[in-house]
Amino acid sequence: MTQSIQSNEILETVRMVADQNFDVRTITIGIDLHDCISSDIEILNQNIYRKITTVGKDLVATAQYLSAKYGVPIVNQRISVTPIAQIAAATKADSYVSIAQTLDQAAKAIGVSFIGGFSALVQKGMSPSDEILIRSIPEAMKTTDIVCSSINIGSTRAGINMDAVKLAGETIKRTAEITPEGFGCAKIVVFCNAVEDNPFMAGAFHGSGEADAVINVGVSGPGVVQAALQKCADSDDLTEIAEVVKKTAFKITRVGELIGHEAAKMLNIPFGILDLSLAPTPAVGDSVARILEAMGLSICGTHGTTAALALLNDAVKKGGMMASSAVGGLSGAFIPVSEDEGMIAAAEAGVLTLDKLEAMTAVCSVGLDMIAVPGHTSAATISGIIADEAAIGMINSKTTAVRIIPVTGKDVGESVEFGGLLGYAPIMPVKEGSCAVFVNRGGRIPAPVQSMKN
Repeated sequence: MTQSIQSNEILETVRMVADQNFDVRTITIGIDLHDCISSDIEILNQNIYRKITTVGKDLVATAQYLSAKYGVPIVNQRISVTPIAQIAAATKADSYVSIAQTLDQAAKAIGVSFIGGFSALVQKGMSPSDEILIRSIPEAMKTTDIVCSSINIGSTRAGINMDAVKLAGETIKRTAEITPEGFGCAKIVVFCNAVEDNPFMAGAFHGSGEADAVINVGVSGPGVVQAALQKCADSDDLTEIAEVVKKTAFKITRVGELIGHEAAKMLNIPFGILDLSLAPTPAVGDSVARILEAMGLSICGTHGTTAALALLNDAVKKGGMMASSAVGGLSGAFIPVSEDEGMIAAAEAGVLTLDKLEAMTAVCSVGLDMIAVPGHTSAATISGIIADEAAIGMINSKTTAVRIIPVTGKDVGESVEFGGLLGYAPIMPVKEGSCAVFVNRGGRIPAPVQSMKN
């Protein structure tokens, strides 16, 4: 496959870098930690540190070499690991904060941007270890810098674990209270139908069905797609628009495919998947919202936005699948409010609301992402938002997620600055009323009838 990629394709894509913010967003090594298990938590921590620093020691240097070789920025190098709730169960410890700190130390030692996998998969029930991990999240986020955490609370096959949804809401609320401006919540994501090969943070973890180590690559290029669409005439119909997006996604994917295979060869780690996701940044010209506006919307969030996003997401997937047989992960379009300057503008204008974002998540890659809400938002309301989003994923057999940040001391009309790729966000209003009685009922929302496919 690698040999079939022509140099002229690479040169064409390199021209996208300077003006259109094209980049390989991440090379992520997934690492299995089952061979680190010990009943002694100190030995477990030592084993985890040793394995991560051994397997991942050359990742940053490799990414820097490939970036220089092809002239394409490789923005992040990351590590994902087996969900820690599975690895730590034998310790019988009452807190896993020390493991989060070990992950942080190991990731910093090899120079990567983030490490994911401080995670629990509880879609059908919580083991004691799962609950310990979830209750450890607030302190773990407070005492680490680059550790990311995720909880999978539902799936199409299992339904939605409402006990876990309630605990997730309480966990996010507590994290917001003990980290500056709720920043710890930016490193927590709650999933329905989580995928096991996602290279993007904060949701990456190394699934139990994966190899001992694997290379997963995330490629992004909203600016490239926007620039292509700006060349379209107003008379072009939406079929032609979809074709332009598809062809552009094809070009972007080819570069990610090449870099993924070369990184795998240099690191002597198998190549896993290429995740082609339009992941925006706060930079002007790198916005998913502006792509939708280039299709003919006056502002993102107005009527027609969900339809435009559905077209975009589908065309990206089709273009990626034509270019590579290894497309996986989430692959589509992300809509993180704080990381997209067009969405920030639409939210500040009052056009892009939480309700509209929820509707958009039914047709895009993930869900409600990097949304800041008032600090007084209750844990029950957060749980209700998570449950709503999970229901969309469960019924539609797709991945959905919530990364929500209650900003202590701030209210609607104010904003919060996260910095870097996380950008800044206007504080968005949540609904009046209470879902506390519904959330507190607990139990499980049963799997839908469409889950019965055998």
